Amino acid sequence: MDKTSYPRIYVERTLALIKPDAIHKAEEIEDDILKSGFTILQKRKLQLSPEQCSDFYADQYGKHFFPSLTAFMSSGPIIAMTLARNDAITHWKFIIGPVNSIRARETHPDSLRAKYGISELQNALHGSKSFHAAVREIKFMFPNSVIEPFPSREATEEYLSRHVRPTLLRGLTEVCKHKPLNPSVSWHNIWIIQESNVT
Repeated sequence: MDKTSYPRIYVERTLALIKPDAIHKAEEIEDDILKSGFTILQKRKLQLSPEQCSDFYADQYGKHFFPSLTAFMSSGPIIAMTLARNDAITHWKFIIGPVNSIRARETHPDSLRAKYGISELQNALHGSKSFHAAVREIKFMFPNSVIEPFPSREATEEYLSRHVRPTLLRGLTEVCKHKPLNPSVSWHNIWIIQESNVT
């Protein structure tokens, strides 16, 4: 096996929220997201309670707009999405534009907040501000998420060699020994037998 060291692959993720004021434009917004080179890894529609909004926006606690923000974000359903692409956090912040939708229409007219937002509070979309914020926010909206780099090439090769190849070899050997008339059906049956013998 080639012992060359390869860098670990990591595709950055960020959290995107479609807020209550833009929920009726969700399909259009998702199209814009995909056209911008993102992959939507996870998506769910939910309605947060005021308490959940307070927890989610805890870093904004004490600011004058905090009560309005939590009331607005709990006023209707939202769509939470985990987005992935190279430099996801920076790119998502760039395409959604400035926080104030009115200012966005003047300074960043092609941004999503300019297109879908109404005001500074009702600005259609949320994006994580940093890597650490993205990790926290994704975990908040998708508690079962695992956010870590993909395994290295060596780790992948080891897993395939240890777990996948032996099972495939046993199964394919059995198919070749029996030369079934319908290999796809027989392959499935042999695969099940092989798996049950392994466990």
